[in-house]
Amino acid sequence: MKSITIKGSERESVGKKATKALRNAGKVPCVVYGGEKPLHFSADELAFRDLVYTPAAHTVKVDLGKDKIRAIMQDIQFHPVTDKILHIDFYQLFEDKEVTMNIPVRLQGNAPGVRNGGRLLFRKRKLAIRALPDKLPDFFDIDISKLKIGDNITVESLLNDDFTILHPDTTVVVQIKTQRAAVVVEDDEEAEGVEGAEGVATEGAEGEGAEDGESQE
Repeated sequence: MKSITIKGSERESVGKKATKALRNAGKVPCVVYGGEKPLHFSADELAFRDLVYTPAAHTVKVDLGKDKIRAIMQDIQFHPVTDKILHIDFYQLFEDKEVTMNIPVRLQGNAPGVRNGGRLLFRKRKLAIRALPDKLPDFFDIDISKLKIGDNITVESLLNDDFTILHPDTTVVVQIKTQRAAVVVEDDEEAEGVEGAEGVATEGAEGEGAEDGESQE
């Protein structure tokens, strides 16, 4: 997984006055948990741009000069009106200790089921996993180029020995749901056969068409 370096300074005071002064100066107060004791630091708000305003997941290297700490973002607070970053919590990473993280899902390709009138439902845009830091993936890439109407992709197809997905195997990640105007097509040959059969039925039973249509409704 890609890492972003955040250059900051360790905070000597963590009181309300000091915190307010940091924010007024354009800095974000932060805490790193998971070590022997919480580590308080601050950094320029612009330093978090590539970490916060992106759909990708990243690890973080907190650079405090003499100390460099590897971590992941655990929680973030925004101002309810201005959307400015108010506070960020990080969790320190250790090579031999598993960590829980939400990994984004990316869809690849175009589903034939959508072209035939079905509706694509993206059920899980992120998946929670547990893994060692060096085994964390950047994304879950899912190929939907073979999904027909009624098909779905579940967590079971994404299982990997490098990590544990913290959702039931039957959890649907993406599916193609039928709509009233959708046309279910299995393959080209079958589609041609269906069209031919419909043509014969129409020619031989013009007088019954209206009644049949009502019964199908």
